[in-house]
Amino acid sequence: MTFLGKLLSSVADTAGNVLSAVVEAIRTAFEGDPETRRQVAFSVAIIALSAKMAKADGVVNEREVNAFREIFDFPAEEARNVARLYNLARQDVAGYEAYAQQLAGLCSTCKANCPVLEDVVDGLFHIAKADGAIHEKEMAFVARVAEIFGINEDHFERIIARHMHPGGRDPYAVLGVSRNDDIATIRKHFRVLASEHHPDRLIARGVPAEFQAIANDRMAALNAAYAAIQKERRAA
Repeated sequence: MTFLGKLLSSVADTAGNVLSAVVEAIRTAFEGDPETRRQVAFSVAIIALSAKMAKADGVVNEREVNAFREIFDFPAEEARNVARLYNLARQDVAGYEAYAQQLAGLCSTCKANCPVLEDVVDGLFHIAKADGAIHEKEMAFVARVAEIFGINEDHFERIIARHMHPGGRDPYAVLGVSRNDDIATIRKHFRVLASEHHPDRLIARGVPAEFQAIANDRMAALNAAYAAIQKERRAA
């Protein structure tokens, strides 16, 4: 049985408050297998919060569904389980804040700005912007989820800069550095970020391989930002 199938076999397929049942199933069904438990928790976070975000926005379009598939390229045999969990989350009487709090609790070893929870926020942004714009309700949703996840304001601003740049992407904001910093300082900071967000790190911290697109997009944004700053400094 696949890990989502194992999870959902523990949860009644009925409307109502199923959040506690899902979280408890994660805690018990994969007890003694921390790596699989982290993978399941992350998958549930993306699926459930995506469903809640779609409900908050009121519209689910094909581009958002495709964006979901881009970051969660689940195998065909998981399609039924993913759809079932998505629908359970949408129908659940529990609000998205309760989902975020419970799912954050599954990452009990994380402190502020937890990388795994940042991966979830990046995934939500990826889905939200699929239709060409991040709408006000979607932005408020993601901001509140980030707050619940313990992502501080400065860190969240850097995440926003990777995804929202109507006036052009600000490379300094993406890297979280100042325009007054010298290139050596910026290079050092970039290398730290590149190491922290390398796709291999994402897998190492328990994020399923199906979510590799999150890490690839983030690294592309970091590389592009650093290249833009280098070009600007050479031209100065």
